[in-house]
Amino acid sequence: MRFFPLLLILVISCSPLKKYPLKSDRWENDIKFLESKDREEACVEDCILFVGSSSIRLWKEIESDMSPYKVVKRGYGGAHFYDLIHYTKRLVKNHKPRAIAVFVANDITGKNNNSWYGDLKPKEVLQLFKFFTKEIKSIHGDIPIFAIETTPTINRWSVWDKISKTNDLIKNYTAKKENLNYITTRLDFLDSKGYPREKYFVNDKLHLNKSGYKLWSKIIKNNFKVKL
Repeated sequence: MRFFPLLLILVISCSPLKKYPLKSDRWENDIKFLESKDREEACVEDCILFVGSSSIRLWKEIESDMSPYKVVKRGYGGAHFYDLIHYTKRLVKNHKPRAIAVFVANDITGKNNNSWYGDLKPKEVLQLFKFFTKEIKSIHGDIPIFAIETTPTINRWSVWDKISKTNDLIKNYTAKKENLNYITTRLDFLDSKGYPREKYFVNDKLHLNKSGYKLWSKIIKNNFKVKL
């Protein structure tokens, strides 16, 4: 019987929550703000819940862009998977969505600015994504989860090979799992020479502009039509 307590200790010690602890309360006010919105804007019935980083947070026209789908967004700026896993349950527990879509694009940036753990390796991001999906399923069971792949951008082009590898790892993983879906976007955001199309981004060459969001929403909705 001693084996089981030892096994439990080993599992807990290997948890991403232990490996990537929160080093400050940097996002606590953002999370509390999003929680406060749950009382007046809960995602229920046929609604799809979007969670993730600033591309979700800044999506001002998400409701019209994603029409006829009902959507609620819960994004916070600068999110990484290694901090999102600490907030996942708080962001989703007050909702009863038909599906959840996630977009997180800051675990590999090539810059390391405002990053506690520097750029992660593609396999490390995959492990965090796996844990994220387990957290979702612990609350919402076998709800469909859509992973929106990280977009190719000029701002982070120097590490696109690592980002692309991460995308592929997550895509291959979801292909083997029921109710895990992957939304490929890279081909639509690359030109004929294989470089990011500047016309879809604001001046920082990282975040989407209005045209970029229109294209993004079209791709996402096409995937929803097939899977939901």
